[in-house]
Formats: sequence, structure tokens, C-alpha cells
Amino acid sequence: MQIRGIRGAITVEEDKAEEILAATAELLTAILQANPRLEPEDIASILFTLSPDICSAYPARAARQMGWTDVPLMCAQEVPVPGGLPRCIRVLIHWNTDQAQAQVRHIYLRDAAALRPDLAAVNMQPGIVKR
Repeated sequence: MQIRGIRGAITVEEDKAEEILAATAELLTAILQANPRLEPEDIASILFTLSPDICSAYPARAARQMGWTDVPLMCAQEVPVPGGLPRCIRVLIHWNTDQAQAQVRHIYLRDAAALRPDLAAVNMQPGIVKR
């Protein structure tokens, strides 16, 4: 079994706790739908980052609210690069799986689709969640 990375990102309109938690849950749900073999017990860890203009909630809390209580979670602030995407929540899921990296589906929602337009195009395939 290998460990594979699943990447994803989503943006929020405002730095409000309820919006951060709802957006994070939306992103994680989309990742689950796009990777149907992903189970919380197969997740080695998850790293969330937030752009510097978001600080009202930990996105990891949304994962806990989804029942991912045994998954190691970490939150950090994204590097404040000039011109970086504002109000963005990013995730890197470390997944223990026998799937090839090419089979892993990464999800970029809302304005975050601009971060990886190549992957956003892949997500337009039938059966893959894209919002």
C-alpha cells in the first residue's frame, strides 16, 4: 500500500467561522464523492492551510464535525505571497491506498479552481464533482 496525496481548495466570501466550517465540509464532501474508496480509517493525516486573511475558525473542526475523530489534523497559515488567492482554504490529505496517483481526484471549488485549472478540467468528467 502506498500513501497518496489528495489536494483541494475552496474559497469563502467572508472570514466568518460558520462560512469557513461550511466551506470546508463542502470541500471534504466533494473529495469523498470524487474518491469513493476514501475512508477516514485510511487517512494517515490531513493538513489544512488558510490564506492570511482567514482566522475565525480552524477548518479541522469541520472534519471533526463530519465524524473524522481519529484522523490526525493540523491547521496552518499559508505563506503570504503577494497576489495570492484571498480567502482560500487548502487541504492536503495523506491517504493510505493501493490506487495509483493518477486515479486520485483533486478538487478545487469556487474561485480556487483558478489555482489548478488543469485539475478543474479533469473534474469536469462525468461522475466527478465540480462546483
